[in-house]
Amino acid sequence: MTPADPAVVTEAAPAKLNLALHVTGRRDDGYHLLDSLVCFAAAGDVVRVAPGPLSLRIDGPFAAGLQAEDDNLCLRAARLAGIDGAIRLTKNLPVASGIGGGSGDAAAVLRAARRMGHALPLSPERLGADVPVCIASVPARMQGTGEIVTPLPPLPPLHLVLVNPGVALSTPQVFARLTCRDNPPLPQVPMFPDASALVAWLAGTRNDLEPAAIGAAPIVACVLQALTAQGAALARMSGSGATCFGIFDRPAAAQAAAAVLARQGWWAVATELAPAPQPR
Repeated sequence: MTPADPAVVTEAAPAKLNLALHVTGRRDDGYHLLDSLVCFAAAGDVVRVAPGPLSLRIDGPFAAGLQAEDDNLCLRAARLAGIDGAIRLTKNLPVASGIGGGSGDAAAVLRAARRMGHALPLSPERLGADVPVCIASVPARMQGTGEIVTPLPPLPPLHLVLVNPGVALSTPQVFARLTCRDNPPLPQVPMFPDASALVAWLAGTRNDLEPAAIGAAPIVACVLQALTAQGAALARMSGSGATCFGIFDRPAAAQAAAAVLARQGWWAVATELAPAPQPR
């Protein structure tokens, strides 16, 4: 199975970034209500589906952190979409890192299924709260438990550095540490003429999970401080962590910062916003 094989369907699974994430409440069933500005980075995993019985093979730098078992989200997505196929997941993103890796991979399988002639399932959120927003992989405001997705106009170009210190944080663990679960929602999301306007707007927002994640893994604070020291105009944790991102003013500055932070032994990559998946 190779990417050049015309029978192989290839889909990118870009990293999901919560540029802002407000926790606005909790339902009686325990699920938290969120209000988040989401975008997608060019860095990400790759999913390929070839003809054959349903199977999953995982390779890539973070393959060791996953098992090709029946409950893997890629296999669950294939079953939900009603497809057979030999799935190959190239895992380039750290596992359990707050950038939607598993949900993005499942969404990529669903997009591949659509290209193979299958309809998208009616309730993709059954695979995970982030799956609906990951299917579109465009800037969006995500609300509720993730089921309310409002696509937004394209964001201005961003020069990003993603950093993960090699610590896996479980989402339930971070939510359990929250001290306030009833915060104000995001302010109105305007049009952003440039990256400076976006950074200025983000300065008035938060990731409400960041203090809880730092309580569970203090190294997250070290990563944020390191990004700021390297010149990031904004440094923030994504999702429930431990991956953090920095927004830089130039590609060269982002690349230089990533090189410095990688020497800490951390996963660090300079990237930009991903192009929207093209309908096929």
